[in-house]
Amino acid sequence: MVLLGGICIGLAPIGLRLGLDDLGPQAIAFWRFAFALPVLFLMVVVIQRRLPPKPNKFVIIAGIFFALELGLWHWSLTFTTVANATFMVNLGNIGVGLTAWIFLKERPGWMWVIAILIACLGAAALSLGGAADGKTDLRGDLIAIAAAIGVSCYVVAAKVARRTMGGLEAIFWLTFVETFVAIFLVLAFRESFLPEDLSGFIVPLFLAIVVHVGGQGLIILGLGHTPTAIAGVLILVQPVVAAAISWQLFDEALTPLQAGGGFLILMGILISQRGRPKQVAVKE
Repeated sequence: MVLLGGICIGLAPIGLRLGLDDLGPQAIAFWRFAFALPVLFLMVVVIQRRLPPKPNKFVIIAGIFFALELGLWHWSLTFTTVANATFMVNLGNIGVGLTAWIFLKERPGWMWVIAILIACLGAAALSLGGAADGKTDLRGDLIAIAAAIGVSCYVVAAKVARRTMGGLEAIFWLTFVETFVAIFLVLAFRESFLPEDLSGFIVPLFLAIVVHVGGQGLIILGLGHTPTAIAGVLILVQPVVAAAISWQLFDEALTPLQAGGGFLILMGILISQRGRPKQVAVKE
């Protein structure tokens, strides 16, 4: 579930780039949450046959960090390439394993260390191994690194939230919090909430259903059954998906070094599945 969620989220920067002609990056994030919220509410009511229960504090913390991380990531994509921004953000997945070790006492094994080194080496090659085409910008890379910190905090807080909250309920409350944080980000960046034409809602709607409900939902569900550190490695599939698609859509061609980097990421994901520790039971 985490791996499939990472693949879905790999489509996020593609959708953002396609939607920037109609809405600002923060407004796109807001509508992604806003469109997903009623869908998730209906899913909770229909599947669970009750209203969403009261959220715990960790799901609120996770929602705040995710909204801030997404806002920074969207901002970075206006300055640098899809591959660069996605790689920088996914550096936060190194911090996921370390933070889980410190705060959750989930000590990663040696296989995780090997896997994360291989995957991050591949991610670096995928991002930084391209030709100098003038599309990168240091500002975008620095903003994406700031977003990486948010990734680490989000995944760990969401993992704790899942211990006492079901997956669907968790993703609903995460999205509820993210929607309100996104409102303040749109206002802070002085962007318009509405596109000039109704067609401007197509990209946010796609992001809401495929990336948010599908991608983030699968990751939250999977976190209940996957060691936090390993989940951080699995999510590194994002830059592979983003770079491969942006190669065709935005003429951000992959060099042989970048292609090799993508292969190393996939190898790291496979290695991370070896010797997985037992999981603490969580709510479905």
